[in-house]
Amino acid sequence: MNTPLVSIITPCYNGAAVIGRMIESVLAQTYDRIEYILVNDGSTDDTEDVVLSYREQFERRGYQFRYVKQENGGLGAAINAGLKVFTGNYLCWADADDFYAPKSVEKRVTWMEAHPEYGVITSDAYIVKEGAVDQPLRRVSSGVPDNENEMQFWNLLDGNSIFTPGTHMVRTSMFLKQYPERRIYPARRGQDWQLLLPMYYHYKRHYLNEPLFYYVVSNNSMSRDASADKALYRCDEHEDILSHTLDGMQMPEADRRKAERRVRVNYARKRLSISFRAGKKDAAVSAFHSLKKEHAVCGKDRIYLFCAKHPWVRKLLGK
Repeated sequence: MNTPLVSIITPCYNGAAVIGRMIESVLAQTYDRIEYILVNDGSTDDTEDVVLSYREQFERRGYQFRYVKQENGGLGAAINAGLKVFTGNYLCWADADDFYAPKSVEKRVTWMEAHPEYGVITSDAYIVKEGAVDQPLRRVSSGVPDNENEMQFWNLLDGNSIFTPGTHMVRTSMFLKQYPERRIYPARRGQDWQLLLPMYYHYKRHYLNEPLFYYVVSNNSMSRDASADKALYRCDEHEDILSHTLDGMQMPEADRRKAERRVRVNYARKRLSISFRAGKKDAAVSAFHSLKKEHAVCGKDRIYLFCAKHPWVRKLLGK
């Protein structure tokens, strides 16, 4: 009983076709004390039947199993349902269509137990395609700079930090200092920002340079929004999530203002790029003026626009 308990929360909506793989990866862990919490977020398929069919296997494995069912509320609401009931010394969360490597939990706990001053440990992960999960495409760390930096707050705020659910484990004692009410902003996505930003601001993160998780890319992935309108909507949604997260964090006001401005600038620049490439003049002009308002228009922004063929660009730049 001196072995730390690890809680894993999986939000699941209509995941009957894939949730078995995630559950089996949990049952295959080499670590012996796990509390698995499956939150059924209003599924309308056979998710419940599939999940509950594993109950006896959890009992035989000696793992705690909690099944929570609620009306559909999105990822944030599903995570909140799990946060209310988890009891582990460490907390992980993972999406229903991904899965763990067998030694994932054991290796994380071993390192964290030896380094009690750290609040988070993040491993690498393989990106794989549905239907070919044994053929990794690349690591999620590919193209992510500064992985070894122990203070990841500003990196994550800029989108330059590993963001994949399932790669992170947080120390519960530190996590509950930041979220004593066991509740994040109930957005339909973006749970990683909400769970990690307060931890990264206050505590060190260790990067475990080993793929201990598998991130599965499918044609139905929420991240595969193709149209400019959807991409711009996502920008609005993400900025709202980050603003709410920062608003609820314990931090000096000067750092809060700096972080809030950084978010505004980052997303104005994203909107400028998306709308400009799509030929959405009004949206591009609005984004450009947002950057001007923040005194954040840089040379690259001007060159990027000036080299374009749209006739309204020179007027926008005052040429």
